[in-house]
Amino acid sequence: MNVADTTEAEICAREPIHLSGAIQPHGYLVSCSWPDWTVRHVSANVGELFDEMPSAMLGTSLREHVDASILEAIADALRFIEPGLAAQRVATTNIGGRGTLCDISTHLHQGLVHIEIEPQQAGADGTGPLTANAMIGRIAAQDPSPAFFRQVAGLVRELTGYDRVMIYRFRPDDAGEVIAEDHADGMEPYLGLRYPASDIPAQARHLYLMNRLRVIPDAGYAPVPIEPSRHAGGAALDLSHHALRSVSPVHLEYLRNMGVAASMSISIVAGGRLWGLIACHHREPRLVPPGIRATADLFGMYVSMRVAANEQATAMALYDQSQQLGDVLRDTTQKGRALADVLPTYLRVIVKLLDADGAMMILGNRQMSIGVVPGGEAFSELCAWGAARAGAVAYTHRVEDWRCQSRPADGLAGVLSMAFGRDGDGVYCFRKEQVEEVTWAGHPHKATAPTDDGHRIAPRRSFAAWRETVRGQSVQWSDSDRRIAERLYDILIDLHRRSSVNAEEQAALRLRQHVRDESERLSRLAAMLGDMQHLDDEQTRRLAERIGELEQHLRGITGASDGTD
Repeated sequence: MNVADTTEAEICAREPIHLSGAIQPHGYLVSCSWPDWTVRHVSANVGELFDEMPSAMLGTSLREHVDASILEAIADALRFIEPGLAAQRVATTNIGGRGTLCDISTHLHQGLVHIEIEPQQAGADGTGPLTANAMIGRIAAQDPSPAFFRQVAGLVRELTGYDRVMIYRFRPDDAGEVIAEDHADGMEPYLGLRYPASDIPAQARHLYLMNRLRVIPDAGYAPVPIEPSRHAGGAALDLSHHALRSVSPVHLEYLRNMGVAASMSISIVAGGRLWGLIACHHREPRLVPPGIRATADLFGMYVSMRVAANEQATAMALYDQSQQLGDVLRDTTQKGRALADVLPTYLRVIVKLLDADGAMMILGNRQMSIGVVPGGEAFSELCAWGAARAGAVAYTHRVEDWRCQSRPADGLAGVLSMAFGRDGDGVYCFRKEQVEEVTWAGHPHKATAPTDDGHRIAPRRSFAAWRETVRGQSVQWSDSDRRIAERLYDILIDLHRRSSVNAEEQAALRLRQHVRDESERLSRLAAMLGDMQHLDDEQTRRLAERIGELEQHLRGITGASDGTD
């Protein structure tokens, strides 16, 4: 593929960052087959700890190298660790020929038990200035808000000692924005800066979901290879769950370009998705002890819980309102009123539920709107766009997606379609264009650097504020908006189908009544003929023609009636 035809996100997404085949040098890795403890993989630096060459350890039993009590602690922990989960801290103990005090973490993956060993720093007690309970107590009474996140950043900085701590929130388009920060005096603020989605590509976001906490003590480190880097069957060793995994060299270059020598990130997860990160930066190498990292991890889980609970409460309130609207519509239509007569009254409620600037109902030849809606050519384009996506909720915040031109229609850019069928009938909601002055942390478009085997993504070297005016877009429809719209759509499409059936039944009833009326007219006419024997031939002929016409009309009506009964 020509690099010119490849997006930055696609280039980033192709990097197999979970298959780096190496770890960071502040720890050691031993991977054993389970449950016989046969050593299958080791990091190339294990000789520093065990006084043995890595190749000499491969194929031996781990029982030959560590005390039985350590293996028992790991085995006990593994009973509660499901395969595929991130590494869990299980013990702090002396290990190796010199009796080095180490923190030990473990997890199961690819049929192996992976043991990560991290020596404790001399003089570090690992407790930190704060406990998780103390940190939680300071924010427990607050709802997630700008002040809440500012305090979260300050508490994490107080705990860890990093120069800068940011709350980084992912937007619906996967770009990120700094919504709160706490930093050392004299540092340039990053608050409000936005970062493109390619800065943290999809596979990296996936790893942040799998590992809540990630630390890089020294961005200038030399990776330590794993021996061997592949399974016996030839597959690459998957390091997705390893805390010590060596990160992408592109990311390390990115940190160095920012002037960052050490970093730590704590994932904020809500509703199973990566909501954001607590991102920590330091201008010099810094290794935060495992005990403090454990406290930060617990605090991060609490912050995640608060964010998720707040979002869930908001979503449930809107869901209840949409359910109440559905109940009202059902009750009203069951009393015989058509959906097209009832729905216009409640367009204002739909606008409020979806935080829209306008809404429009199209049902056959009936149209009703509230707020700002498109007209003229834009209306025709809207109907065509919605009809092509009938059968599900469709949405966009970009006017160019539903118009042949990028110019907003009547000041509108975003549209959410709940189209019932290919005729374009349905309910449409709109959002106004939001001309936005976006401040990026450097130019958001990365360049590619040529290499011997093609091109690679090159991280930005400048992070100076770069401003861009964004036009033709509205506020994006959120996950909550989409869920509420899907619920509304299910209600409306059901009522629309029922209303259509009722309309057909009413038409059939009217037709049958018309047939009965015509039959009675012919019967009365036949009775009259007996009293008209005095008519001359011409009058009789005209009367016979009229009777023939009526009979033919009646036969046509009767045939149609038979097809609808």
